[in-house]
Amino acid sequence: MNVTRRLKTYFLRGLAVLLPTILTLWILGWGYGKIQRNVTVHINKGLVKALVWAHEREGVISETALEDYEKSLDEKFVNGLAGSFVGLLIAILAIILVGALLASVVGRALWRLVEAFILSTPVLRRVYPYIKQITDFVLTQEEQKQMFSRVVAVEYPRKGIWSVGFVTGAGFRQVAETAHKELLTVMIPTSPTPITGYVITVAKEDTIALDMTIEEAFRFIVSAGVISPGGVQAAAGPKSCEVAPGVAGTVGISENVG
Repeated sequence: MNVTRRLKTYFLRGLAVLLPTILTLWILGWGYGKIQRNVTVHINKGLVKALVWAHEREGVISETALEDYEKSLDEKFVNGLAGSFVGLLIAILAIILVGALLASVVGRALWRLVEAFILSTPVLRRVYPYIKQITDFVLTQEEQKQMFSRVVAVEYPRKGIWSVGFVTGAGFRQVAETAHKELLTVMIPTSPTPITGYVITVAKEDTIALDMTIEEAFRFIVSAGVISPGGVQAAAGPKSCEVAPGVAGTVGISENVG
């Protein structure tokens, strides 16, 4: 019995150590395979066609030799391992060039024309804006920092239940003037997909600032609370306090927004 329990302990310990590495490598391999099948292989085929066209235009190679030359290029660039890296490198360089172009005034003006055409197309305009919002959310760090200025805790969806939220701005002025309070607009993300959630307006005095970065909050939400930041830990209540039936515990949070 002791041997079985020990083997089980060793197995679980080894699995806990190896599983994150295995999953990470599997995700990277899966992503690389997707890019290879859907992007780089087409780049490599285009590269082969361009090289064959250049030699055909020069007219220094016979038609039979040209076919053999194209087959050899296919073996190297399309089917070969080295060719996959060439296509990936070309794709990365193309993305960098597009980014550099969009950093200029002319590039931004051209891209506005492209976006205007997309938004005027009946089918594309139904899909493109939502995809763009998601990619901007994930990739544009400056906009993300402006949108999610800090992390707070707020009692939502009812009193006594604390949820982690991102302050996205001030509340509606008309509501603030009527309530005579300073308001905050808070986005309450859902777990494990923090790109979706609920937007609420709450009094600033009813929120609690958390000693947590945006990245730590995302890890906390994606992991469903398993990965907890060091600055915000669960705090047990005083032993002398009686716990009401159905209440599991509380979360200790120290600093008020001010």
